[in-house]
Amino acid sequence: MLQVPRRTERSQILVVLHQETSSPGRVGQYLVERGFHLDIRRPPLGDPLPETLANHAGAVVFGGPMSANDPDEFVKRETDWLAVPLREGKPYLGICLGAQMLVNHLGGKVFGRDDGQVEIGWYPIEPTPEGRSVMDWPNMVYHFHREGFDLPAGATLLATGGIYPNQAFRYGDRAWGVQFHAELTRVMMHRWVVHGAHRFVLPNAQAGREHLNGRMIWDARLRAWLHDFLDMIFLPEALRMEKADKEKGRP
Repeated sequence: MLQVPRRTERSQILVVLHQETSSPGRVGQYLVERGFHLDIRRPPLGDPLPETLANHAGAVVFGGPMSANDPDEFVKRETDWLAVPLREGKPYLGICLGAQMLVNHLGGKVFGRDDGQVEIGWYPIEPTPEGRSVMDWPNMVYHFHREGFDLPAGATLLATGGIYPNQAFRYGDRAWGVQFHAELTRVMMHRWVVHGAHRFVLPNAQAGREHLNGRMIWDARLRAWLHDFLDMIFLPEALRMEKADKEKGRP
């Protein structure tokens, strides 16, 4: 079992959120339990992004109601900023919008379906052979999106789906993107169901009761997967940084 890192300044994770009331949910909770400090930034509200991740153990960019193709200044700035973790080899996890920004940064395309079908609710995914070699995957995951993406050149597809075929991918050894949401707490899902109810009339969207009923059936496995996934991405980097600190005599 991986050792939990001692909490230091260098074991902080950059967390990028896109609304004033947004929360890192279970991702944030679990990272804190693992000894990380969360450095939370909200670019749409004017928060700057760091020029380097030298003092971070990685970054997580979450979803939001906007599109990765929107012309807003913060969308372009945030997408361009992804050069930092890629250049410095720091672990990066993009969730939904965060994955789509990574796709755009890598030269891929983000787009909706011509028939307007969305994934809002619980839908199955299937790991690719490459995905199975990395870890076990849940067979049902929670979605809330109207756009998907193609696979950027050089990326490895890890999981696929029926409506939007590209569900999870890895770029290099340390950059990851997932189209679905494993981070929602029960309170967050209730809030999304209330505030997002106007989207349930879109083609292929599920009614609110299906969101909540599905949680009782499939969420336990999704939560367990999330814990293993985050450990795989972030703990090795935090332990490496702690070792480097000790070698340099840092407290």
